[in-house]
Amino acid sequence: MNYDILHPGAFPIVKCDLSPGESLQAESDAMVSMSTTMDIKGTVSGGLLGGLARKFLTGESFFTQRITAARGEGSVLLAPPTPGDVAAIPLDGSHGLRLQKTSFLAATEGIEVQTKMQNLMKGFFSKEGFFVINVTGKGVLFVSSYGAIHPIVLEAGQEVIIDNGHLVAWDESMDYSIEKASNGWVSSITSGECLVCRFKGPGTIHIQTRNPSGFFNWIRGAISAK
Repeated sequence: MNYDILHPGAFPIVKCDLSPGESLQAESDAMVSMSTTMDIKGTVSGGLLGGLARKFLTGESFFTQRITAARGEGSVLLAPPTPGDVAAIPLDGSHGLRLQKTSFLAATEGIEVQTKMQNLMKGFFSKEGFFVINVTGKGVLFVSSYGAIHPIVLEAGQEVIIDNGHLVAWDESMDYSIEKASNGWVSSITSGECLVCRFKGPGTIHIQTRNPSGFFNWIRGAISAK
């Protein structure tokens, strides 16, 4: 499947060109327009239990879209619901990715999207909840973000600290720990960071350049000031 990310930046749109019989899956309501040769069908990713997990455990939509070139080749345009970037991440089947709960936009055939449970500590404090999205298989994954998407590549043994509100996706083989941003709790809280994630390589982490919580707090402060 050929694809192109148009108008990259704050308001991108993904154009996918499908051959006859080819299909892709996308987040519910992601389709903007499509050729008349396309069929679109609402599906429950992972079956009934998988759909329930997506809805109540990760906050994603219960349904996904399956778009198929049923009557010949054609194109479909896909877009996320909020301003921000879109990135295409190729997967060769050798490893999977973990996504924060609002990052999934679409995927080509051969990609499986499931939910994955985190441990108690990460569930409470990572801002991702007890479940994250686990993506495996061979194909192309499209992820969306709030702000631009920036990859951080770590070599074996290399570590990096990331504010958990900026996470988009990371290699499933990578583990991370939750820790205070500073040595003391008072300093961690007053710094505005409080808890952060420490990742250890090898692997790649995709981060977003803006924090949705920070934007919400800015809006709330602006409203309160009036």
